[in-house]
Amino acid sequence: MIGVVRSESVRIGRRGIVLGWLGLTAVFAVLINFVMFNVVPQDGTSMTDGPGVAFPTAQTLLSADGIIAGLGAAASFFGVVTLAFWALATAGDYSTGLVRILVAAEPRRWRLLLGKWIALAAATAAVSAAATVVNVVVAPIAAQAGGYAPDAWSDGTVGVVLTAYLHLYLSLLVWGTLGLALATFTRSAGIAIGVGVGYVLLVEAIIAAVAGDAADWLPGSVLTALAQGGNAAMTLAVASIVGAAYVIVALSASFTVFRRRDITD
Repeated sequence: MIGVVRSESVRIGRRGIVLGWLGLTAVFAVLINFVMFNVVPQDGTSMTDGPGVAFPTAQTLLSADGIIAGLGAAASFFGVVTLAFWALATAGDYSTGLVRILVAAEPRRWRLLLGKWIALAAATAAVSAAATVVNVVVAPIAAQAGGYAPDAWSDGTVGVVLTAYLHLYLSLLVWGTLGLALATFTRSAGIAIGVGVGYVLLVEAIIAAVAGDAADWLPGSVLTALAQGGNAAMTLAVASIVGAAYVIVALSASFTVFRRRDITD
């Protein structure tokens, strides 16, 4: 298993993947902070959420949690980026034909898929840390640009940041697992990414408008609640349980498909 994880880590660590993944995550961390502090009114008026964005209130931005509010606000965008790179890492084995070599070297296919999941989970931990650091650095600048004076940010900052990092990482771990599952089913990174982006930007927004409270149990809403450490729609405990269920179902289905699939075609 160590050899499988090491092999996957080497391929994931290629320069293009690292720069692309970290770069997109950093860009979203910067953008969401400047947008958030400039569009959320300080008079307490609630902002309408946009596709993939869950704006906090001015009260939240001015509290100790305000310094990391951007991580939860753009959780779905961070999630789609993570889904995309997990899908690329998974589907690439099929498009290059590498999967045939891997299966010949390690007939126990479950070890290959589990090793890939572990390597991608480790990479996601690093990306989550980068997103958290960028957010903490940019948030004070964005707050000043938006006219906010968040004096409460000095209260328990280390604990707040570490907790936010953990919540974001758990959320992205679920997003990534869904990307791995989609790529395993379709053997196409393009289809997997298209499904993920289309779902976040269009499908879930439509369901939320039509079904109301039922949308709170959909992946985007659940994982946003998880990244935010719980919100008005769902507690952290419930979001964690539902998120874990998504991971178990997605991994189980992926293992089943990968184990039974004929890779000679």
